[in-house]
Amino acid sequence: MSETAVLVLFNIFIVAMLVLDFGVIQRKAHFPTMKEAIGWSIVWISLALCFGAFLWHEYGTTRALEFFTGYIVEEALSVDNVFVFILIFNYFAVPKEAQHKVLFWGVLSAIVFRAIFIVAGAALVSAIHWILYVLGAFLIYTAVRLAVQDNEAVHPDKNPFIRLARKILPITRDYHGSAFVVRRDGGISMTPLLIVLLMIETTDIAFATDSIPAIFAITRDTFIIFTSNIFAVLGLRALYFVVAGYLKEFRFLKYGLSAVLGFIGVKMIIEPWFKISIVASLLTIFLSITAAILASVASPGEKEKAS
Repeated sequence: MSETAVLVLFNIFIVAMLVLDFGVIQRKAHFPTMKEAIGWSIVWISLALCFGAFLWHEYGTTRALEFFTGYIVEEALSVDNVFVFILIFNYFAVPKEAQHKVLFWGVLSAIVFRAIFIVAGAALVSAIHWILYVLGAFLIYTAVRLAVQDNEAVHPDKNPFIRLARKILPITRDYHGSAFVVRRDGGISMTPLLIVLLMIETTDIAFATDSIPAIFAITRDTFIIFTSNIFAVLGLRALYFVVAGYLKEFRFLKYGLSAVLGFIGVKMIIEPWFKISIVASLLTIFLSITAAILASVASPGEKEKAS
């Protein structure tokens, strides 16, 4: 099957799943149970594995391994997004039944922005090859910053988009269910939920500046980059509800993510002289995340011990 045909079918699949999710499964706003969240996480991971198996059959081992490696990188970095989303929802005291709607539209915008970033990134890499060294250095800097920084609280009032929105838009004081806008005093007013959505979207854009360069170290194939990114983004909501409902904190996860970003940054810089195989990259990334999770479970913090 041609790559163009696969991409068309892939995009049709994305639209169909989003329509199914928003129009049928989540027609009644609610906070998914742990069983639902875990079930949907398994569904998205299984679909990604099936797609990888299809790539293996159609295009060979190399492209399939690039897809799996890129997917694991994006999925691992998505965990960082999830913890920030939890902080944002807690800060704004977002009703649980409205959180899925915010995440749905956040994911939809993330798909659009990431597609733009991937196309722009591919064009830059093709036109200016040395940009890879800049991206590699940026990833190493990000890795070091992630490892040494304390767990910072999210401060929405410092976000320029949020400050601008509050200045130019009429915002209601209270939530109105899961509505982003409401009619009031003969006009239309925005609810705080719209501010939360803006915060989620700008946060995801900020995270994309880390994740998109990271996957360019794995492959320059825009087809693989796009599909692995989208599968990770589509599974983000289910991952959020699993984390929000069950996992309080992985103490050492940030060190695992830091190791992944640092490894990818170094790989990107040394690639012209020393190539690291896709299998070696996949194992390094998998072992880094697994070690961080196992260390967190084996040595919980004081809060986790108390709970």
